[in-house]
Amino acid sequence: MNDAQSVLILGAGPIGSGFAAAFLAAGFAVTLCDPAEGARAAAPGLVDRHGQAMALAGMAVPQGPATVIAALPEQIDAALVIEAGPERLEAKQALFRDLLSRSDTALIATASSAIPVSRILPDPAEQARCLVAHPANPPSLLRVLELVPAPGTSAHSMDRAEALFRQGGFDPARLGHEVPAFVFNRLQSALLREAYRLVDEGVIGVDALDRLVRDGLGPRWALSGPFETADLNTAGGVRGHAERLGPAYAAIGRDRGEHAPDWPPALVDRVEAERRAVLPEDALPARRAWREQALARLLDARRDILQGTDA
Repeated sequence: MNDAQSVLILGAGPIGSGFAAAFLAAGFAVTLCDPAEGARAAAPGLVDRHGQAMALAGMAVPQGPATVIAALPEQIDAALVIEAGPERLEAKQALFRDLLSRSDTALIATASSAIPVSRILPDPAEQARCLVAHPANPPSLLRVLELVPAPGTSAHSMDRAEALFRQGGFDPARLGHEVPAFVFNRLQSALLREAYRLVDEGVIGVDALDRLVRDGLGPRWALSGPFETADLNTAGGVRGHAERLGPAYAAIGRDRGEHAPDWPPALVDRVEAERRAVLPEDALPARRAWREQALARLLDARRDILQGTDA
């Protein structure tokens, strides 16, 4: 194995073992490092469990086992280091400085859900090879992840990280800069905050709300994101959606105390331009027809799953 085919993962829990399974399936040499004896003992079984789920999903499965170690090597030779430990800032700060001293070339990524590199390494001079690689959970199956640069992360490091994660079977989404909680959790938190408010206000019960999301929003979102969903749901595409529903959505935002809930015309122009670059306007009818058929197939496939059967 050469340098570009090796990854060192710190933390053998569910996220670390999920990353390990994915990189092993892509042919990487994977080393899992965890100081806890119990975690090390459980790691092969966790990786195998991820592999079984990957096989069920029709994905490539791990090729061979990961190497499991208790302590960091004196010199790190891996191209990529992924820190997947607990969400404790002080521990990450100490670990990152230690990692920087053990390699002059390795990319160092944290899988943190909310702690940016600028808090782990406040000095931009130390950030050049460091970034956030925040995965969906479990990363063995959900391969999209967000790559978040710190102010001092070099463009070269971001390019290298994207290339390595793609080689490992992932689909990276690059952020332009740090934002608190990154994008996954900002999107999730917006829905969950409103869900809590609606229950608190007596508008709806917990199970009823879950069913609206699971059986209404969820199947569509399994096939398209919020912008494409708006594009397909409304005559005139995403611009028509913004014109028809933008004022109502802004009123909801103002009711919830948001400071700038309106979508300015220039922003709508930008969103429409980026959508049209992905899907031309004249292709919208065919895409809508595709979604109808895809939804039917998805609902058929998940029926037995939701009913708890093996058929």
